[in-house]
Amino acid sequence: MLLKNHFSQVWIKLKFNMKKTKIIMGMPIIVEILGTNSSSLFKKVFGYFESVDDKFSTYKPSEVSLINSHQLSLRDASREMQEIWALSEKTKKETNGFFDISHQGQIDPSGIVKGWAVLRTSQIIKQAGFMDYYINAGGDIQAGGHNGSGKSWQIGIKNPFKDTEIIKILHLTNLGVATSGSYIRGAHIYRPTHLKSQFPLGDVISLTVIGPNVFEADRFATAAFAMGRAGIWYIEKLPNFEGYLIDKHGLATETSGFAKYTKN
Repeated sequence: MLLKNHFSQVWIKLKFNMKKTKIIMGMPIIVEILGTNSSSLFKKVFGYFESVDDKFSTYKPSEVSLINSHQLSLRDASREMQEIWALSEKTKKETNGFFDISHQGQIDPSGIVKGWAVLRTSQIIKQAGFMDYYINAGGDIQAGGHNGSGKSWQIGIKNPFKDTEIIKILHLTNLGVATSGSYIRGAHIYRPTHLKSQFPLGDVISLTVIGPNVFEADRFATAAFAMGRAGIWYIEKLPNFEGYLIDKHGLATETSGFAKYTKN
């Protein structure tokens, strides 16, 4: 009887812990939600990511494409587009211009949209009544509550020189993490030309930032990466943020409070 009950409990646990992956925005998006096997909730979650891609993609017809081709003015754009523009301008001021979605007369909100979309998706899940979840959109992660073992979510930081190797394991609950780097997508982050720094942009290969949520982590990770080696010191000074930088020589620098997230 005890054995039967044991297997019954395991079956129930597996049944109501669902994890799905879908390719959207040209990257794998992983969603795990504990306490539900509702296909309609997952459909809503992935549907939201698809709507964000349709609106903000720089690679296919979208609102961003219409703005960049001067067929649509920002003033006449959607509420979401205007929200992203306002958040981008706010971040530009907060980072002394190192975060800027405008480049050579075009806009590219990629450095802020992904984290923003993940955070909004987490709100959809919570509004449905589920507090334990994990969302990973190409390395931008929101970890809510606890995993299936009742512990903090474990998130690995990859070795940028060896994709199959994990060099740090983070333990996060109700926090966000984002990694900016050149080792996956190549040099896709640029430094605004009017800004000067003693640190070359190519010095840094990977910069992981832990923040109060994935949106905050994402925008500051992008800006800090553009600062070169100085970026880790910028993160050090931000309240409630921690960072882990890997340079082109494979040397790591972490902020003073980073280690607390690597202990189980």
